[in-house]
Amino acid sequence: MKTKETLIDYWLKSAASDMEVAGHLFEKGDYHYCLFFGHLVLEKALKALYVKNVNSNPPFKHSLPLLAEKGQLILTRDQETFLEEVTDFNMEARYPDIKFSFYKKCTKEFTGSGGFPFPGHIPELQTDVFIFSVVTIQ
Repeated sequence: MKTKETLIDYWLKSAASDMEVAGHLFEKGDYHYCLFFGHLVLEKALKALYVKNVNSNPPFKHSLPLLAEKGQLILTRDQETFLEEVTDFNMEARYPDIKFSFYKKCTKEFTGSGGFPFPGHIPELQTDVFIFSVVTIQ
């Protein structure tokens, strides 16, 4: 069985790698996939936090508000709303029946200001417990 530190490191390294990919996707104009990877970054960071606070493997879930709650993270209403919106990016980018309408919404402006993972939104997620700079969760 992996140690707590090994699991945290696994989730954080994976999140950092996905953050880099999200940046490349943004630069190339692939905004819908950038938002999808933004969701993965937060999901993995929250799973690292879950391991830290709960001391067990995180649940096989993709809902960011649920992972935050299960990981014992106290959020403001605005932070919770933001996590709900980012969770929608995961669903909308994944399923073909809603994917194409989501593509139209994913402009550079939407992705860079109201979306994730770019500056402007990330600091809103900082709390006493959760500092998004992925490597500081340890």
